[in-house]
Amino acid sequence: MSKGLPKRSEDYSAWYNELVKRAELAETSEVRGCMVIKPYGYSIWEKMQAQLDLMFKATGHVNAYFPIFIPKSYLSREAAHVEGFAKECAVVTHHRLKNAEDGSGIVVDPEAKLEEELIIRPTSETVIWNSYRNWIQSYRDLPLLINQWANVVRWEMRTRLFLRTSEFLWQEGHTAHATREEAEQEAIQMMQVYADFSEKFMAVPVVRGIKTESERFAGAVETYCIEALMQDGKALQAGTSHFLGQNFAKAFDVKFATKSGELDYVWGTSWGVSTRLMGALIMAHSDDSGLILPPKLAPIQVVIVPIFRNEQELQAISEKVMSIKTALETLGITVKYDDRDTQKPGWKFAEHELKGVPVRIAIGPRDLENNTVEIARRDTKEKQMYEVNEALPQKVEQLLQNIQDHIYKKAIDFRETNTTQVDSFEEFKQVLEEKGGFILAHWDGTAETEANIKEETKATIRCIPINAKQEEGKCIYSGKASRQRVIFAKAY
Repeated sequence: MSKGLPKRSEDYSAWYNELVKRAELAETSEVRGCMVIKPYGYSIWEKMQAQLDLMFKATGHVNAYFPIFIPKSYLSREAAHVEGFAKECAVVTHHRLKNAEDGSGIVVDPEAKLEEELIIRPTSETVIWNSYRNWIQSYRDLPLLINQWANVVRWEMRTRLFLRTSEFLWQEGHTAHATREEAEQEAIQMMQVYADFSEKFMAVPVVRGIKTESERFAGAVETYCIEALMQDGKALQAGTSHFLGQNFAKAFDVKFATKSGELDYVWGTSWGVSTRLMGALIMAHSDDSGLILPPKLAPIQVVIVPIFRNEQELQAISEKVMSIKTALETLGITVKYDDRDTQKPGWKFAEHELKGVPVRIAIGPRDLENNTVEIARRDTKEKQMYEVNEALPQKVEQLLQNIQDHIYKKAIDFRETNTTQVDSFEEFKQVLEEKGGFILAHWDGTAETEANIKEETKATIRCIPINAKQEEGKCIYSGKASRQRVIFAKAY
């Protein structure tokens, strides 16, 4: 392997960017602001996608697909929605190219101008609700629970691999309901699905909360969210779920006949997570040696590396390895046998450490004689000798669960250590600059105070925590009365 990664403590941004590239997760594209997700990175996303898809279907949702192009007039129907996305929209104006008459290259054919310009979807509420108008006539058609796996385009000025790119992959759920209560429950339920996925599979603890009005999704009545804390003390919004009220139903005239025979507008939600979760996974756990992946999402959970001097030794070791590999795979564990003869064992160890493989098994001629293997865990780098017997596969299975639990607990402990309660603006600024992390502080509930704090410190209100205790206090900025602390942080 080449020289080590930049140290997180010295340059977190450089460490992150270099790790994404060196671990072969993604690379920048020649297209401005876009990325190429490489096979190893995409395999992690596939595991995320597969698990989330199971969770969506378990809650009654089905998948569909809608066009990437949205007529410009659709966006204008919901005023807050278009205002929220207008600056990020990519617009298609022509449908054909032609060779320039002077031979200088290819130009847009002026005769191929579209009658109505098309927006490349930044999100799909408008095109989906236009379809819902045709799909919903009666309460018998409700609830309508649709999810879409897709790509979207938001023309970002400053980009970073996975965290913020002009094009990214995501899922977006869009549901329609007969009552306000049912739609609100749907939005809360999907926030909880995201939280369960983040904590149980990504091993990333999150705070469940509600966005302030200033941070709310464009066109939503309420935005629920999950917020995670990264190792550099910055917050990352890991998922959002929006209660849309009847806003989009009214914008697209989506009505239904109620049980009593009256006409009413349906109630809606939308919710989504994206490849930004890949960034969260990297930044929440990894170290100066490379990725640390939770076993439940690792493409390769166990790598077996033979140590040999000649073909005869490799053949003998391989026979032993095949029985171990088969036994592990029978338990559903993904195993790679790295028997390449082009690299030395030490190089392979470093490569698999960089890529975050949770468990490494090494076996050489002496191990073969002793009927043992050396097993190393990626999270703590601890090594231990194990006897090769019928109990070995279960021991490896338990070790993978221990690693999953350990990295989650480590992330929980980090968040607790880096969550600070403050009662004055001076203390707030000091903690923000010297420590970072989540800051619990009183806020007077006004957009003006929120904006002033952001302007002066670059910190934003990440969320109003759900089920947080009521506590009388004074806003750290204005001194006005407050009944609950909110979470502030600098964020990605």
